[in-house]
Amino acid sequence: MGDVYKIVVLGDGGVGKTYDPTIEDSYRKQIVLDDEACIFEVLDTAGQEEYTALRDQWIRDGEGFVLVYSVTTRTTFERVEKFRDQVTRVKDTDSVPIVIVGNKCDAEDLREVPKDEGKSNAERLGCQFIEASAKTSYNIEEPFYTVARMIRAERRGESAAAIEEPEPKKKKGKCNIL
Repeated sequence: MGDVYKIVVLGDGGVGKTYDPTIEDSYRKQIVLDDEACIFEVLDTAGQEEYTALRDQWIRDGEGFVLVYSVTTRTTFERVEKFRDQVTRVKDTDSVPIVIVGNKCDAEDLREVPKDEGKSNAERLGCQFIEASAKTSYNIEEPFYTVARMIRAERRGESAAAIEEPEPKKKKGKCNIL
């Protein structure tokens, strides 16, 4: 069956982390990660403030966290640190597997948060960083693989911080100039 990784997705409403704006949605997905079968148990939370008490419970249950903001909305980026602080407070440790995801990177014309600012903020907070686009499916699986590798490293007594940043996937095919 493989190891189970409990991953919690947090972020403000409207950042593009889910298509169904419910309070929470959970699912299990069996995958092969680095030649090992495993199961991702993902809890995708809603961003509404009124669910703060529920969020503490979700954090207690989670092993790794994917914090999502929209690169097109600076206020969602500014709230990432609050989510990270809540995770470390509830877990009572700064050493928590966390990946920060700047979503909607396909919307360059609407971008409010430069990639290098997202990356330097993640480094300052001691988190991994990935930009993604749920709309175009760019890098949408990588945050989950990265956080699972971080969880696995901690289970083995290794430093989760030592996990290498994933290389962005290169698009295959030709680039046509019109």
